[in-house]
Amino acid sequence: MGSNGDLNANSECLGSTGDLILDKAVSQWITWDKNRHTREQIETLLREGHVVELRRRLCSRMTFGTAGLRAPMGAGFARINDLTVIQSTQGMYKYLAKYFPDLKTRGLVVGYDTRAQASSGCTSERLARLTAAVFLCRDIPVYLFSTYVPTPFVPYAVMKYGAAAGIMITASHNRKEDNGYKVYWHNGAQISSPHDKDILCCIEESTEPWVESWNEDLVKSSSLRRDPLDDVCRWYMEELSTVCFHRELNAKSPLKFVHSSFHGVGHNYVQRAFKQFGFPPPIPVPEQKDPDPDFSTVSCPNPEEGVSVLELSLRLAEREGARVVVATDPDADRLAVAEHNDNCGWKVFTGNELAALLGWWMLFNWKEAHPDPANTESVYMLATTVSSKILKAFARIEGFQFEETLPGFKWIGNRIHELRKSGKEVIFSFEESIGFLCGNMVLDKDGVSTAVVVAEMAAYLHTKNLSLNQQLRNIYEIYGYHISRTSYVVCSDTPTINRIFSRLRNFGGQGVYPGLCGGYCITHIRDVTTGYDSSKPDKKCVLPLSKNSQMVTFTFQNSIVATLRTSGTEPKIKYYTEFCASPGERDVSSLEDELRKVTTALVEEFLEPDKNNLIRRLV
Repeated sequence: MGSNGDLNANSECLGSTGDLILDKAVSQWITWDKNRHTREQIETLLREGHVVELRRRLCSRMTFGTAGLRAPMGAGFARINDLTVIQSTQGMYKYLAKYFPDLKTRGLVVGYDTRAQASSGCTSERLARLTAAVFLCRDIPVYLFSTYVPTPFVPYAVMKYGAAAGIMITASHNRKEDNGYKVYWHNGAQISSPHDKDILCCIEESTEPWVESWNEDLVKSSSLRRDPLDDVCRWYMEELSTVCFHRELNAKSPLKFVHSSFHGVGHNYVQRAFKQFGFPPPIPVPEQKDPDPDFSTVSCPNPEEGVSVLELSLRLAEREGARVVVATDPDADRLAVAEHNDNCGWKVFTGNELAALLGWWMLFNWKEAHPDPANTESVYMLATTVSSKILKAFARIEGFQFEETLPGFKWIGNRIHELRKSGKEVIFSFEESIGFLCGNMVLDKDGVSTAVVVAEMAAYLHTKNLSLNQQLRNIYEIYGYHISRTSYVVCSDTPTINRIFSRLRNFGGQGVYPGLCGGYCITHIRDVTTGYDSSKPDKKCVLPLSKNSQMVTFTFQNSIVATLRTSGTEPKIKYYTEFCASPGERDVSSLEDELRKVTTALVEEFLEPDKNNLIRRLV
């Protein structure tokens, strides 16, 4: 659109429909947005009369989900773009200024990944620079990284500098169209309630951009902008020694490792971590080593998808004679691992299987350094409630403390912070979606440190003539087989999701949950959305309520635990099932068969009545 006359004419056309809210939103966008790409997107939609799409983009606003914002890049208040990031950051400033009287000495940490979208002119780097500009124009110091970094570097820097908060511009392993705005609190953990709601209120009060908020040049000209890259890299790599236990073996190990960074930020940092542990550098997958916002060699940039997205890594490993592949997701906070065995080829470990190995490894080395059994009582491991119960089985036999949290590493990070304040030590935490934290140097999942910890564990086991997979079987022999299945259905239709979970809560009549699934008896129901837990005398759930998401867990008489929940970051309903066998039960095929039957029944009876609105992942 070239003139105010054109804009007014089209606005009047919209106004004739009586949609004054949309008229106002269009006017605000055209007035406030200084990014020509996204402004032209709205002008084009307006000129061509796409009222439904305009309403979809402009008449709703992103809300804080798992510790921040995540949405497609592009024009509109419901999307990630220059204007909405400025608005969000102005709200962040307003909230932090009220909460921290010493904000001008604490400052803010800002990092970013390598995402970009040409059609909207949005890049993670530009969004990070605009985030910094908002605080710099209010005379607040900003620790803005001068290049892309792994997500864990932001919470790590927050703790090291004593900053008020941290912001990471990333959409992690989401599709290439998405970006996000991830927020960390001053303790280095992702923000949780009530901060998320209070920040959102401040954003809604700060929607008109300040003139200086658009001034990217402040990043270069302001004396309050600092680059933490060199210091944070040095401190982080030095502190990795706290989870390095056999450096003398690493340099001698004959094992080769392949690493894929999935077109993201991980390559340089994983190379440095391996060097810090005394290893030769892992062999990078050349096609995936450098950042590529189009993720051109993978169908989706999520290593959790397994063999289908690890194909290049596995081929390279076979050519190079490497037995272990490690793959970090695009922002390097998650880790996938595959191992080659002569008899059965490649095995890609699930998040739950990797957690069994890493939990064993961290406890093994902790006990080596602390031989008095009494010391074990002060040690903790944490897992989210939808993750494997294998750590709980460890704790029963070994005597350490185990706790569950709600899904999401924000719950784990904040719980680690609380435990540390009371003098407790958390040596391992995980979530089944390949998110791990070995030790507690960062209060978030960390793919960089976990990659090199896995390498050291594999090198040590090799000296005992054991593979990772053989050690996993040894663990199950001692603590009981824990066989799990995890998958999802895609569903972006909110009424369908609400109908599915409402039906579960009224399955046998008003307020009556199902008592059977596939003919298998359900003994307990826990619903953290409503706060109901049938296993408790007062029927009240111990875990915090999660009213903004859906999650129901079923415990079966045959020791299977199953959970249905909505994702906090993607349009998915996830389902998790696990058979928690007792030590000594070795008929694995029978356990797997029963688990398969329950999982199939769970999907067919509880989800597929709405199958026309669902896309099921094939596993």
